Amino acid sequence: MFRWRDLSDVPPGFGPSVVTLGNFDGVHRGHQQVMSQLVSSARERGWASVVVTFDPHPAQVHRPDSSPGLIMGTEDKLDALEQTGADAVLVLRYTLEFAEQTTEEFVLGTLVGPLGARCLVVGSDTRLGRGNSGNIDTLRELGERHGFEVRVVDDLLDPLDGEDTRHAPSGERRCSSTWIRSCLQAGDVRAAARLLGRNHRVRGEVVHGAARGRELGYPTANLSPETAGFVPADGVYAGWLVDAHGTRWPTAISVGSNPTFENVPRQVEAHVIDRPAERVEDFDLYGQDVVVEFVERLRGMVAYEGVDKLVAQMDDDVARTRRILAAEG
Repeated sequence: MFRWRDLSDVPPGFGPSVVTLGNFDGVHRGHQQVMSQLVSSARERGWASVVVTFDPHPAQVHRPDSSPGLIMGTEDKLDALEQTGADAVLVLRYTLEFAEQTTEEFVLGTLVGPLGARCLVVGSDTRLGRGNSGNIDTLRELGERHGFEVRVVDDLLDPLDGEDTRHAPSGERRCSSTWIRSCLQAGDVRAAARLLGRNHRVRGEVVHGAARGRELGYPTANLSPETAGFVPADGVYAGWLVDAHGTRWPTAISVGSNPTFENVPRQVEAHVIDRPAERVEDFDLYGQDVVVEFVERLRGMVAYEGVDKLVAQMDDDVARTRRILAAEG
């Protein structure tokens, strides 16, 4: 997949193409449904399929103090988009100046001109242009004038599975990044995985910590505070660690400030279980960029009276992690 970081990277005369556009935070199953239509529509015509997305997320530009945490970092988003089969992705730098374009200026100056768009595949809630003034009707009007088709993909609805259905009497809710964030805020990584179509993950560099885990017999890989991706609610999780070489290790994960000890900042710590050797020097992850995947939340964070009780709980956490991951396969 071609990865373009600016319009100037698009080859001259590119096209014709089928294009979709959006933030695509999480590249969840709803997004994947749009991508499936994008790729199939392009292949039917023998055209290129192109995804247009933005960095930073528009909310971070318009509401920097209240923007939601992103489900995934930009590079992980591009990797996920590549998995959909799209031919190219264009990442546009989003600024306040960029946001002042009218819908027509953006469509002609980015989609129809440089990308040679002859068909747009979009979700039903697509808004674009200055003040989000453009919608599906706007795009259809522009398509009639400038020679491109607009295909609208219906929302993907997902069962609420026992959640509050007062505002969704059908028992279903639109699959969305907002819903996934709320699941992660509650620590429900199973529900998040159902909506994402894969385990939720964060990425970060392994840095040195206080070495308390090693002293307790449970050495951990501590992720840098600059971790990319939405860190779920505090607690202990079963999951996986993928190292820089692509090896996937079964892992017990701790998220939080560890209330048993004082003055510990919130962090993600991953203890790889059933390693070939228990000595940390035989399993050196320091400085590596690793991925941590969350499979299931085991419990919340608890302050224990004494190290012995904490270690006993950690023994149980590791045993449960082993059983959960064995069942996952």
